[in-house]
Amino acid sequence: MSIIESFPAFLLVFVRITAFYVTVPLFSYRSIPAVHKIGFAFFLALVSFQAIEKPPQLDVDGVYMMLALKEALIGLLLGLIAYMMISAVQIAGSFIDFQMGFAVANVIDPQTGAQSPLVGQFLYTLALLLMLSLNAHHLLLDGIYYSYQYIPVDKMALSFGSEGFAEFIAKSFNTMFITAFQLSAPVVACLFLVDLALGIVARTVPQLNVFVVGLPLKIAITFIMLIICMAVMFSMMQHVFEFAIRTMRDLLTLLGVA
Repeated sequence: MSIIESFPAFLLVFVRITAFYVTVPLFSYRSIPAVHKIGFAFFLALVSFQAIEKPPQLDVDGVYMMLALKEALIGLLLGLIAYMMISAVQIAGSFIDFQMGFAVANVIDPQTGAQSPLVGQFLYTLALLLMLSLNAHHLLLDGIYYSYQYIPVDKMALSFGSEGFAEFIAKSFNTMFITAFQLSAPVVACLFLVDLALGIVARTVPQLNVFVVGLPLKIAITFIMLIICMAVMFSMMQHVFEFAIRTMRDLLTLLGVA
């Protein structure tokens, strides 16, 4: 097959990978220039296109435009589902912020431009550094690389309207919040005991201003518990990465059924 005949199929591969770079964690951040993102997507598209055994011969017509939209949607969904799973770390930090009294103060995340809680941003930065140290970002690229085995570029029908797709999204959201609760449970439980103790002190010693004493005490207890539980949190973050990769594979399997 000549280069001209295979160029439309290569463009579909390039569209899917470019859309993937728009939403996937780490690669979609503002600190990475857009030219670099396009360059990474182009070279990954070259590698992925070479892995396709029989590239289809496609004509640039109305059906081809629908295929391009389908490829962009698949890339956006794959990156979004991975980002949704990894954002469980940030949600866990927001649970901790709410208990320790930092919920009133947010910071601007320079990577995404959105507001995020203080402890949540701290834990999310640690999660990204752990992802780089474990080479888990390579697994994210594997997810888009092997997606063509599940959903070929010339396949039009996808099972978006099926009952299984809605159930899969609901279960993914459920698992994300359960994981966030498990990450924050040790610190939140300890802060609950601190609130209980402060309530008892306020009843027994009415002269003591609990609001003045409670805030710095809860901040100190939070950081002490974070130091103690950091190893457990890193272990949980590894499970978050594994679950994100598994969720991407399950999504591809589900969409490739139709």
